[in-house]
Amino acid sequence: MTDKFKLVSEYKPKGDQPKAIEQLVDGIYSGLPFQTLLGVTGSGKTFTMANVIAEVNRPTLVIAHNKTLAAQLCSEFKEFFPENAVEYFVSYYDYYQPEAYIPHTDTYIEKDAQINEEIEKLRHSATAALLERRDVIIVASVSCIYGLGSPEDYKNQTLSLRVGQVYDRDAILRKLVNIQYERNDVNFTRGTFRVRGDVIEILPASLTEKAIRVELFGDEVDRILEIDTLTGEILGQRKHVSIFPATHYITAPDYLETAIRNIEKELEERLEEFRSQGKLLEAQRLEQRTRYDLEMIREVGFCTGIENYSRHLTGRKPGEPPYTLLDYFPEDYLVIIDESHVTVPQIGGMYEGDKSRKTSLVEHGFRLPSALDNRPLRFEEFEEKLNQVVFVSATPGPYELEHSRKIVEQIIRPTGLVDPEVEVRPVKGQIDDLLDEIRTRVERNERVLITTLTKKMAEDLTDYFREAGLKVRYLHSEIKTIERMEILRELRLGVFDVLVGINLLREGLDLPEVSLVAILDADKEGFLRSDRSLIQTMGRAARNVNGKVIMYADTITGSMRRAIDETNRRRKLQIEYNRKHNITPQTVQKSVRDVIEATMVAEKGPEYKLSQKKVEEMPKSEIKRLVQELEKEMHDAAKALEFERAAVLRDLIIELKGKL
Repeated sequence: MTDKFKLVSEYKPKGDQPKAIEQLVDGIYSGLPFQTLLGVTGSGKTFTMANVIAEVNRPTLVIAHNKTLAAQLCSEFKEFFPENAVEYFVSYYDYYQPEAYIPHTDTYIEKDAQINEEIEKLRHSATAALLERRDVIIVASVSCIYGLGSPEDYKNQTLSLRVGQVYDRDAILRKLVNIQYERNDVNFTRGTFRVRGDVIEILPASLTEKAIRVELFGDEVDRILEIDTLTGEILGQRKHVSIFPATHYITAPDYLETAIRNIEKELEERLEEFRSQGKLLEAQRLEQRTRYDLEMIREVGFCTGIENYSRHLTGRKPGEPPYTLLDYFPEDYLVIIDESHVTVPQIGGMYEGDKSRKTSLVEHGFRLPSALDNRPLRFEEFEEKLNQVVFVSATPGPYELEHSRKIVEQIIRPTGLVDPEVEVRPVKGQIDDLLDEIRTRVERNERVLITTLTKKMAEDLTDYFREAGLKVRYLHSEIKTIERMEILRELRLGVFDVLVGINLLREGLDLPEVSLVAILDADKEGFLRSDRSLIQTMGRAARNVNGKVIMYADTITGSMRRAIDETNRRRKLQIEYNRKHNITPQTVQKSVRDVIEATMVAEKGPEYKLSQKKVEEMPKSEIKRLVQELEKEMHDAAKALEFERAAVLRDLIIELKGKL
C-alpha cells in the first residue's frame, strides 16, 4: 500500500490537456478555492482530472449528478489508478419510498426501501479507505451531502487487533456485537462473524470475497489471516487489522444512555405541547412510536429509522448541519464536480424537498422535531465544508463562472476532432429534408440522433420513419438505465440507425458512430433549447470526423445565436491548431463493450457479446489485454460457482484467441 497516487496510462497528455493540467495544478497550489475546467465534449476531461489528482496527490471527492455517470467515472479512474483506492459512494437504495404523511387524505406512507447489498458494501469500503490511507478517490453522487454517522464515533468504535496483543476472546465478541456485527455460525455474510473455539472469523462490512480470521492463543492474538470467504483458503497474513463498524450510525455505548435521556426529554416536551393544543391523536401516535424505538435502541443498539434520532446520537445542537461523507475527508482534500452545470443546482435543491416532507410528519406526530435535523446539507453548509474545488463542464453554469477565479479552457481534442458544423434550416419540409440526410448517413454506416420537444412528436416521427423503411428507435424517460444503455449499445452496433428522443443531452453520452444530430423546434425557447442544452446536444456529434448539426427553425433565438457562436469559436481554434500541427482528425475508436460495462456497478446486468466488426478493428495488443482480463474474470466466476457466466466467458476467450 502506498500513500502516493500512481497514474497508469499508455497515453500522454495531448492537445490542450498539458496546458489545462498545469494551470489547474498551479491554481490548487496557489490556494484558489474555485476553478473551472471548461472542456469540450471528447477532449479527455477525465484524463485531465486524473493527471491533476496524481500531481497534487490529495484525497479527492469526485461528485457526479447520477449513479450511471458516477459508475462510468469510477470505472475510468480504476483503470488510471489500479494501485490506489478508487471507491464508489452512491445511494444504496434500489427502491426507495420515503416516509410521508398526506394530511388531506389522512394517509401515512411508511418508509419502504430495498437496499442493494453490493452498493452498501462499496459505501463502507469508501469510508474505511478514507480512515486508513490518503491515496483515495471517491466517486459519489449527491448522496455525499446526506446524513451519515459521526466520523469520530465511527473511528473510535473500530476494533483494532494486532498480533501479540493481549485481548480476551469474549471481549472481542462483545466489541463486535457493540459495533453491530451479528454472530452467525451458519450463514457467513457481510457484517457477520463466526466462532470456533479460539478462532474468530469476521466478514467486514466493506468486503464480501475476503474475510479476516483471528487465531487466539489463550488471551493473546496469535495470527491474523486473510481468507477466501467461499473456500477458506489462506490468502495472506496480516500483522494488524482494523474492523470498522457494520453501520455508519454507531454511538459509543457510554454515550447511548445520554442520547436516550435527551430523546425522552424531547418526547415529554412535545407530548405536553400536543396535549395543550388538544391534539390527543398526534400525542398518542408519537408516544407509541418513540417509546418502541427507544426500547429497540436500548436492547439492540439499533431501530428502524434510527437516522431520525441522529442529532441526539451524535450530540449535535438543534439546526447544526449533519455529518456527511465530506466530514470523513482530511482538511486538505480536493473536490471535483463533474458536469457542474447540472450537479451544482442539484446539490442546491436537495434540502427544500426533504424539509417539506419531514415537516408534515413532525406536525402530525409521526416524528419528533429533531427528525428535521436528519437532512441533506443546505447549499451554504456544503460550501463551508469545501476546501478547494474544480468544476468540470463543457457549459459551466452561472455559479461556477461567478465564483471561479480561474477558468481553464480545454478546447483542442487529443484526436484532432473539431466541433461539428452547424446549419440552420427552415421548418417547412423539415421531415422530408431530414429523411434525405438520414439516408445519406445510413449509406455511410453512420448513425443519427434526433431530438424533439414533445413525446407525441417523437412517437409520430418514429412511426413515420419506420414506415419509410428506416431502422429507428425511440428513447423515452420510462426506460430504465440499464435498458437505455442496451439501446445505445445497439445503436452503436448498427442494430438500428436512428435514435429519436426528447432529452438526448444526457451528459456523458459517448457515441462515436453518430455523425448527424438533428434538433427540431430549435427556436422554441425553454430548458431543452437553452444555449447550454443546445451546446451539450451539439456535442453528441463531436466524436465523429463527419459530425454535423442541423437545427430546424424559422427564427434564430438568442440561445441559438449564443450556442452557434460558441461552437464556431471553438471550431475555428481547433481547425487552426490542426493546420498548424499537421493533424488529420480521426473518429474516436471505442469498443462497444465499454458502454455497458460502465453501468455494471450502478445496475446489475453484465453483457459479454462483442461486435465482430469492432474486434476486427481492435489492435492485437488490445485483444491480448482483453483476453487476459476475461481469463481472470472467468476464473473468478468459476471460483464463485457461477459456472454459466464462466462458460460464456470461456467461449468469448476462444473466439478472441482465434483473432490473434
